[in-house]
Amino acid sequence: MANSTRALTRSATNLHANMKASADAIGALLVDTFHLLALFAIGATTVWSAIAAFVQMVQRGHASLTDILLLFIYLELGAMVGIYFKTTRLPVRYLLYIAITALARVLIEVVSAEHRTGTDLLVVAGAILLISFAVLVLRFASHRYPSAAVSDLKTTRRDA
Repeated sequence: MANSTRALTRSATNLHANMKASADAIGALLVDTFHLLALFAIGATTVWSAIAAFVQMVQRGHASLTDILLLFIYLELGAMVGIYFKTTRLPVRYLLYIAITALARVLIEVVSAEHRTGTDLLVVAGAILLISFAVLVLRFASHRYPSAAVSDLKTTRRDA
């Protein structure tokens, strides 16, 4: 009787472990599929928007500085999608670079459209300074305290 109880318990435990492993595999597949589809959608939207902006510039016959900065924003978004696609890590610094570029566009529009230097100018410049400081902190922290994947890569290169 005790042997049959142990065998039943062992079978139930194995069945549970197999069900959990199958559910984990299916869940990982679904998450990876969603990531890939979302990345392709974001990448395609970025390319589409960049092409539309470029066509508008060509139709106008000139490109202003804010138009060129907009193209840089699209470039950074594309690079961010590419990095996430290759490493499955979201490069936060790229988001900060995009924010700085977007604020630079706002700064140029405030100065060129209104030709004034008021509190709007100071607020936007202060935001750019604050985000630049955040980039500095992130770069220092990633250099001083690298992630486990980066540390493992450096160790592997030294051992080779």
